[in-house]
Amino acid sequence: MSECLYEKIEPGIALITFNRPERLNAWTGRMGEEYFAHIDTAVADPTVRVIVVTGAGKGYCAGADMGTLQAIPSGDAAKKPAREEKSIVEGRTQDEITRIPKPVISVVNGAAAGLGLVQSLMCDIRFAAESAKFTVAFSKRGLIGEYGISWALPRLVGQANAMDLMFSSRVIKAPEAFAMGMVNKVLPDGELMEYAMAYASDLAMNVSPSSMAVMKRQVYADYGNDVSRSTTEALRLMQESFTRPDFKEGVQSFLQKRQAEFPPVNPNI
Repeated sequence: MSECLYEKIEPGIALITFNRPERLNAWTGRMGEEYFAHIDTAVADPTVRVIVVTGAGKGYCAGADMGTLQAIPSGDAAKKPAREEKSIVEGRTQDEITRIPKPVISVVNGAAAGLGLVQSLMCDIRFAAESAKFTVAFSKRGLIGEYGISWALPRLVGQANAMDLMFSSRVIKAPEAFAMGMVNKVLPDGELMEYAMAYASDLAMNVSPSSMAVMKRQVYADYGNDVSRSTTEALRLMQESFTRPDFKEGVQSFLQKRQAEFPPVNPNI
């Protein structure tokens, strides 16, 4: 059985589901390979405009599988990790999601811990069920801030909250995560997926894919820019947007009071 499922849903949504519900979708090397293969499929498909990621069963992703962690050699730098743990330690990294040209929505239906939390934080938008729980987990395993969490978490919750969560590895519930700014919205468990898919459908049907791609690049790039540089770059990008068919279609559809028919994202923007 696949450890990560892929389903294409109209009107242009790729739904990726972590599929180890008996282990709260704990991450394995195989799951990682399948996940990134599905991401590649969604990015390459011009009819996919939004990517939604969630977990099967009661968990979102409970972090790296403990069996894999136990297999990683400790205190023996000369020993090479086996294929399974190498694919977690040295494989493709979650920050890739910040560089793909399509929006990625994390729908946190249950526990998100360690690597599972990082995966969610690297997505562009997060919706959570009321019952969802979050923990960094790394400090209680004798580990450090792994997989780029020290970059992502402070930008969402602030330095003080990030230090608290990373040092203590305490478990927080969805309402506290929302109050900190970690998630965009908290919904009753039974309403979570319906809301997330409706939101994704709205993006797929009514928003320019090229606009979203450029905006996503702007947001992540401008983390390291000052306001003057960001403004100058925005003026250049605005001039480029005037030349794309998305601009003409956006104006005409508004004036004609009809739904826009935007072309697929231009891979060269």
